Formats: sequence, structure tokens, C-alpha cells
Amino acid sequence: MMSGFLSRLVALVLALVALQPALAAQEAPDALVRRLSSEVLNELRADPALKAGNIDHIIALVDKSVMPNVNFRRMTAAAVGPAWRRATPAQQARLQEGFKTLLIRTYSGALAQVGDQTVVVKPLRAAPEDTDVLVRTEVRGRGDPVQLDYRLEKTPGEGAGWKIYNLNVLGVWLVETYRSQFAQEINAHGIDGLIETLEARNKSNAAKG
Repeated sequence: MMSGFLSRLVALVLALVALQPALAAQEAPDALVRRLSSEVLNELRADPALKAGNIDHIIALVDKSVMPNVNFRRMTAAAVGPAWRRATPAQQARLQEGFKTLLIRTYSGALAQVGDQTVVVKPLRAAPEDTDVLVRTEVRGRGDPVQLDYRLEKTPGEGAGWKIYNLNVLGVWLVETYRSQFAQEINAHGIDGLIETLEARNKSNAAKG
């Protein structure tokens, strides 16, 4: 399990990627992260419901805006691992929904603890033709700066632009963390077992408020 501080950072990221991505198609990946980092901190400070971790408010915001900023299908597929390719479209849809709800409900309460942090984006090391990049940032506040890095891919066609598909907090990649947990469940009970576990955990979290 992640520490309380890690939870706050992941909550910050989930809120970050839920903001309106109007300029995403034109922006460089580091510029996108820089703008969204600034916007999310302002949003959290200005919106009492978000700061209080109001789950309905957060879910509504994510449902409205998160998908244009994140390749959530790729994120879920990577977390599920090789079993994703064996899953039916219906199973894949339930896995995506269950994983999204798990992330939101797990970290929503930590939003209340995000305070006076600032995010500094480090210089991007990438060639103009690169379509997969690593954007490194530091979250600064009380105590030592904390590493927070993003993996982004450039997508073509409708909705083109840079999309986040993984994030690294203090050297720990979010997708890989869940992959090990999901693999144990799949090995023991199959894809349907993982789906049932996700849905049961989400119901339990919802019951706790």
C-alpha cells in the first residue's frame, strides 16, 4: 500500500488530469504538464467540494474531462497485463470502469490534504519527432522535493495530442504497482475474478463514504 503522502500526490495527479484539455493538441508535453499542474492547484484551492474530497463531485469532473487527457485504455491494459488480450470487449469495459472507480475512490480523500505545494517541471529531454516521452517534475512544499514523473504518448487522428498513460511517484510507477496485485487475482480466479474483486472493493469503499 502507498503511504499517506504518496496517496496525496496520486490524488493530485488524478485531479490534474481531470481538467479541461482545450490546448492539449497544440501543446508540447512539458507545457501541458506545466499548465495542468498550475490549474489543478488553483482548482483545488478554489473548490471546497474538491478540497473536501466530495466523491460525487470528483467522479462527475473525471467523467466529464479525464479521458481527453489520459489514455485510460492503455493504462488499464498495462495494469491488467497479458490477460487483457484474452478479455472480451465487455470484460475490458468492466475492467476500465472498475479500475477508474478504484483509483478515484482510493485517492479522493487525500485531495483534502493538498495544500501549498507547487510543481516545478524539469527541462524536457526529447527530440521533436518523439511520440513517447518522460516529463519529470518535482512537487515542492514542506520538506524535501518529491519526484513526480509522467509518461505521455502523442496520439494521432481525432482528439490528437499528448496523453498521460503512467506516472511515477518517488520511483514507483502506478501501473506496475497495480499490475502485481492484479496478476495475483487473475492467476487465482481469472479475469472475471479480478472484475468481481474490483467491483466488490469499490462497493466497500462507497459504503465507507
